[in-house]
Amino acid sequence: MAYVGHVAPVVGRLSSEGAEGGSPQSTLPDLLHYRNIHAELDAPAGIWWARMAPLGRPSFTDGLLHDIGEMHRELARVVEAAPGTVRHVVLGSSVPGIYNLGGDLALFARLIRAGDLEGLRRYGRVAVEAIHRNHTAFGLPVTTIALVQGDALGGGFECALAHDVIVAERGAKFGLPEVLFNLFPGMGAYSFLSRRIGRVAAERMILSGRIYGAAELHEMGLVDVLAEDGEGEQAVRDYTERTGRRFNAHRALYETRRRVEPVTLHELRHVVDGWAEAALNLGEADLRKMLRLAGAQDRRMAGLATA
Repeated sequence: MAYVGHVAPVVGRLSSEGAEGGSPQSTLPDLLHYRNIHAELDAPAGIWWARMAPLGRPSFTDGLLHDIGEMHRELARVVEAAPGTVRHVVLGSSVPGIYNLGGDLALFARLIRAGDLEGLRRYGRVAVEAIHRNHTAFGLPVTTIALVQGDALGGGFECALAHDVIVAERGAKFGLPEVLFNLFPGMGAYSFLSRRIGRVAAERMILSGRIYGAAELHEMGLVDVLAEDGEGEQAVRDYTERTGRRFNAHRALYETRRRVEPVTLHELRHVVDGWAEAALNLGEADLRKMLRLAGAQDRRMAGLATA
């Protein structure tokens, strides 16, 4: 799949007045291109599909975070131009077997070795701002769905947790490996997990460094829809069709959940600050472990490219 341009939507800025007197529907895009993410609007189904495809390592690089922000702004313009056209926003991945492997570990190591606390905070705050937009459904009358068809580790797991609904294929793997290099996941894991499964279970999961299968997380209530391998996209369509007539009830329920147990941007930023400070305490042995993990990710991507 080709990705052209840098944050260059196929259509121009949308207008609720339509183009040359046309209806708002006539101005809607069906395909958007960014360098690190691919998005398309299935207007008849009311689904905005987005698939991460970061250049290089399949993690939250600066480029991917930038494109996600641009896509969120474009999404808001589409909803403003044609209210009701988008009802579900789905975030998946175009990388076979990988949803997202989390933070940019090579960047973290460079910033830590340079003692760049502000650089770490800046990266973390951009990341949690994107996660918080997902968590709050962008302030729009939509539901958010994470479609996990591969490994969701570290920040990838945190990103999925920020959605209203997680649809995962049976072969998907989830985990928070940060403890393996003496750090903790600082982009929302504690906030979201403690609200979903309780503080004790959340801390146990974070400190274990374990990899969990989708079926196990489904039993725990973290995965909402368990699909067979290769059937994730159809499971999303089935879910949206099944809940279609009660969309208002489902959307209002998720909004109520956010009101009763809010995860605020202030909270997420505060945790990021603690994460950045803790990161500067890592020793050289910890950084070598971090970079070995980054190297393993690179080798995995090289294998996919060869295949």
